[in-house]
Amino acid sequence: MPGRGFAVNTRWPTFVGVTVSPMPRRSDATRAQILRAAQARFATDGYQKATIRAIAADANIDPSMVMRYYGTKAKLFAAAVDIDLHLPDLTATPKRHLGRTLVAHFLRRWEGDPTDDALLMLLRSAATDDLAAERMRTIFRDQLIPALLGLVGDPAEATQRAGLISTQLLGLALCRHVLRLPPVAALPPEAVVAWIGPTIQHYLTGPLQGPTRCSAG
Repeated sequence: MPGRGFAVNTRWPTFVGVTVSPMPRRSDATRAQILRAAQARFATDGYQKATIRAIAADANIDPSMVMRYYGTKAKLFAAAVDIDLHLPDLTATPKRHLGRTLVAHFLRRWEGDPTDDALLMLLRSAATDDLAAERMRTIFRDQLIPALLGLVGDPAEATQRAGLISTQLLGLALCRHVLRLPPVAALPPEAVVAWIGPTIQHYLTGPLQGPTRCSAG
């Protein structure tokens, strides 16, 4: 007992070989909560209509907390659309399957719950907001063009092919998941791959026509 020469150990016991992981910081959880609410709100309202107040209400926090963690709506939007396309390795894909592979890859992103896909969220905003449009251009420039360079080798050719491919993939996303045009929205995924795949295949491997090619800049 204390007072009779016995020392009281006020420390937690230490176990050799056991590593105690720290609890996640509350700030990390709050930041993630804000980001999820922002992604959902931007997907529903677009960049222009979405407000910090609405995002804060969705996250069940004070608007000042949104500003504390992200500073501005533009910075929050940039974080919400930090998109990795996770493109397949086209150099490891049989040449005759390239078009279908690329279409199927993007369909898998969208067919589960399109409202959860940041690329579709960005597409909804890009038509009316310059910031969103520039972000979309950056994503396809920095990710799709390098993926094609492994196939064609020439930056100018990869740029032109990437642009043509983007017209089909973004047009498909717009008609199927944003405008929800009945004939397109009703097609099963395998039918979309069968119809759009050959067009993408031509843009990937077909001859380029015309007197000039666009620059890679």
